[in-house]
Amino acid sequence: MARSPATTQYRLDPGREQAILSTVRDLLTEVGYDRLSIDEVARRARASKATIYRRWSGKPDMVSAALHGLMVEHPPLPDTGSLRGDLIAALDTFCRLYERKHPIVLSLLGAIRSDPALGRLLNDHVLATGTADVGIVFERAVGRGELLPGPNAAAVVEVCKALLWHRLLLTGHPLDEAWVAHVVDDILWPMLVSAGR
Repeated sequence: MARSPATTQYRLDPGREQAILSTVRDLLTEVGYDRLSIDEVARRARASKATIYRRWSGKPDMVSAALHGLMVEHPPLPDTGSLRGDLIAALDTFCRLYERKHPIVLSLLGAIRSDPALGRLLNDHVLATGTADVGIVFERAVGRGELLPGPNAAAVVEVCKALLWHRLLLTGHPLDEAWVAHVVDDILWPMLVSAGR
C-alpha cells in the first residue's frame, strides 16, 4: 500500500523538507518528471541522497509529497456568511492552487500513463485533498440552516476537480470570476439543493 506523504519512517526538519519539496516542484516545471533525478534534487537542495531516500521511498513518493504540499498549503477558507459566498471563495481558492500546479501536472501526464504506481500515489495524496475543507463549509451552512445535514463533500470536490482539469487541460479558458460563479450557481447549487430534497 502506498505510504502517505505525511507518514514516513524518517522525519526531516520541516524547513529542510520544504526546501527539498520546493526544489522538486521547480524541477518538475523546468525539466518534467522523466528528466527529474534524485541526484539533481539533492544537488540543488544541498541535501544528501541518503537523506532523501530515508524520507521518501523513491521519485514517485517524493513527487506526490511535493504536489500534496502544494495543495494543502493555503489559508483557511473564509466564512463569508452565506453558502453561496463560501462556495465561490472556496472554488476561487482551489482555482488559484490549480493554476500554480498546472505546469507541473502537464509534466506528469505522460509519466502517469506509463507508471500506474505514480498515478495511484497522486490520486491518494493529491486528488483526494480538499474534502475536509469543503466539509467545513458545509458544516457552517448546516449550522446557518442553509443546508440539510449530510451533504456529500467528496462528491462535490470530485465534480469541481473534474471541471477544473477539463477547463485547464482541454479548453485553455481562464479560471476567472465568471466561470467560478457559473460553476457554483449552475452546477454545485442544483446538486446541493437536489440532495436535500
